[in-house]
Amino acid sequence: MSKRRATPDDPSGDTTTKAPPGGRRALDVVRLRLAQLVWLVCVVCALLLAIGALLVALGANQDNALVDAVLRGADAVDLGVFSRENGIKEFRGPDADVKNALLNWGLGAVAYLVVGRILDRVIRP
Repeated sequence: MSKRRATPDDPSGDTTTKAPPGGRRALDVVRLRLAQLVWLVCVVCALLLAIGALLVALGANQDNALVDAVLRGADAVDLGVFSRENGIKEFRGPDADVKNALLNWGLGAVAYLVVGRILDRVIRP
């Protein structure tokens, strides 16, 4: 057992720590990995929405397979609440598609990041 000089926070100077029982340590690892997975999924969903909005704003060729895949992915993760056609706010007139995509998918991306961070903090040990 090693000793170190006593500090105001730890007057005993003892460097040994009590390790949690094996089951508790394993549960902490599982919770940590689950929190990381939830955060990763939320970030990927937010990226799909943000990149999809950018592609719509730039007028990307929707016949391109990659552009089509990103837009279909963004349509899938918008949950209907942040939809381009019937989202939180629906614009009309010229460039309405671009405005709808930027606002609704932008809000969706921010919502995914906020909810993901909250869930990460709740799940993490």
